Amino acid sequence: MSAAPPNVLARILQSTRAELERRKLQVPLAELQARGDRRPPAAPELRTSLRAALRAPGIGVIAEFKRRSPSAGRLRAAADAGELARAYEWGGAVALSILTEGPHFEGSLKDLCEARASSELPILRKDFVIDSYQLHEARAAGADAVLLIVAALSPEELSKLRGEAAALGLDALVEVHDRGELAAALDAGADLLGINNRDLRDFSVDVERTSQLMAEVPGEVTVVSESGIASAAQLAALEQQGVHGVLVGESLMRAPDPAGALLALRGASSGSAMAASRGSKRI
Repeated sequence: MSAAPPNVLARILQSTRAELERRKLQVPLAELQARGDRRPPAAPELRTSLRAALRAPGIGVIAEFKRRSPSAGRLRAAADAGELARAYEWGGAVALSILTEGPHFEGSLKDLCEARASSELPILRKDFVIDSYQLHEARAAGADAVLLIVAALSPEELSKLRGEAAALGLDALVEVHDRGELAAALDAGADLLGINNRDLRDFSVDVERTSQLMAEVPGEVTVVSESGIASAAQLAALEQQGVHGVLVGESLMRAPDPAGALLALRGASSGSAMAASRGSKRI
């Protein structure tokens, strides 16, 4: 009997391991570490941490740049990470998420570097992080945080990578999608939690997943709801449940006017968006 085909997450992790070995041969770890050490620290008045940005009053939007997804295909023609970063900042995002996975999402660390050059908002490197080498890549490219997916890591790997991220000055957004993964994240000490409404095994979306898990999340944990969010009403409902932020990508990437779409999502006026953009320079 032939083996069952791997699920989407398993296929992505398989290609991630192969890509990672290729990059390690191209850029030695010592060189990455040196690049990260040479990056000037952000001035406190310009940039804050991802977790601190999400703890500000109101529900914050982490606006995502991604070129395509396995479930939705290409999202935007000729997408420019720097241009979108500026649009998201103008639209009032509290942070940016830059998807850097190549084979399935057509992302790259170059996109992250371009976003960093265009914005002082906190940047999350969104990728399938399985190795400390990727943490050094993120730091060298200018990221402020990385995504750690519980479904992709053993408990030991999760704890190790979370500790190494902290040592490099990176926040770790620990992503879960069911109760078992939530328990594993909390056991690892996660204080910044992403609840993904998308099941990474088959990419189906259930927007109620965040609501179902919130009752089991300790009050001191900062929570981000991810995937399937496209309306101001959803944001208001999630804020009532104690969610601190949402991560939104596909609806913004498809929008002809991403800044305007983000503005509408936040239920804000153009004046408040301009104020938010100006205020982000002073964080």
